[in-house]
Amino acid sequence: MKVVHTLFMPGAVITHEGLLAGLDVEVVKTLCPNEDQIIAATSDADAVMGAGGKILPDYRFSRKVIENLTKCKIIALLGIGYDTVDLKAATEYGICVTNVPDYCLDEVSDHTMTLILACARKLYRLIPEIKAGKWTTTQEGMALLKPVHRLRGQTLGLAGFGNIPRTMVPKAKAFGFRILAYDPYVPQPTFKVFGVESASLDRLLEESDFVSLHAALTPENEGMIGIEQFKKMKPTACLINTARGGLVDEEALYTALSQGLIAAAGIDVLEPEPPNPDKPLFKLDNILITGHSAHYSEEADEELWRRPWEEVSRVLRGEWPHGFVNPQVKEKFVAKWGKR
Repeated sequence: MKVVHTLFMPGAVITHEGLLAGLDVEVVKTLCPNEDQIIAATSDADAVMGAGGKILPDYRFSRKVIENLTKCKIIALLGIGYDTVDLKAATEYGICVTNVPDYCLDEVSDHTMTLILACARKLYRLIPEIKAGKWTTTQEGMALLKPVHRLRGQTLGLAGFGNIPRTMVPKAKAFGFRILAYDPYVPQPTFKVFGVESASLDRLLEESDFVSLHAALTPENEGMIGIEQFKKMKPTACLINTARGGLVDEEALYTALSQGLIAAAGIDVLEPEPPNPDKPLFKLDNILITGHSAHYSEEADEELWRRPWEEVSRVLRGEWPHGFVNPQVKEKFVAKWGKR
């Protein structure tokens, strides 16, 4: 059998071939920056590993790629996202797609809370001015902060209610937030279990003091936060995005921040990445940009690199994977490859 890692960069990517012990497997580690190179490397692979997020502009497991995966049983993705994969095509061709659904839940939820707190306390404006000599005990210094309001009783709106925002809920409640959540794919009882109030996106935008994005990027929700959505938000509200840059219309975000439609933003992700340092957003003094670092901790990194190898091992040994993105593939898979 053949396993191809399509995102291998020596010194930057850790591999776990030992998890395939006992299997007659050839492991190929390469970097495929585009569809044609993915096809060339993986057309005879039994298993493929790669990225779920678009870390390279032309890196994707499109229908064209999937049609050429003639032997592939699994595409095992690093991380939570799976927007690089045409899930419909993978399912049609009997290919399991897996991710690491519980990867960096604490890290991203902690980072999101950090951005919320930093925006609430106006650290984006305060720290540069303090370094310039404007101390907050002076009248001039205090003017930089006003108004700041206590968090208890404010409303946090979670746009998307998957694993990361659910992990955030107890952390946000500890600060006294009232929590609204919007997710059309989540059953209503789930919101009650977590003690949050289900709301439409429009209502969430209108009532929230902090709007935090947690949706996966899909063709349906790309640019879901545009100028019309910013106009619905409070002028004192803050936008937080630790999900995907493509969820936000960047020109609309610049307009909203520069014209006072919203007060501030805490942004960890942009589109594309890495961004042009001359972006107009970088010149604003009411935005914090943290460079797609929310996912990182040593512990999360270890899980990120190990778990896809575990999934490949399971499937090649005749088991079902644990981190299924497309469990509906089972019928097609069994028809093509036999029972698990």
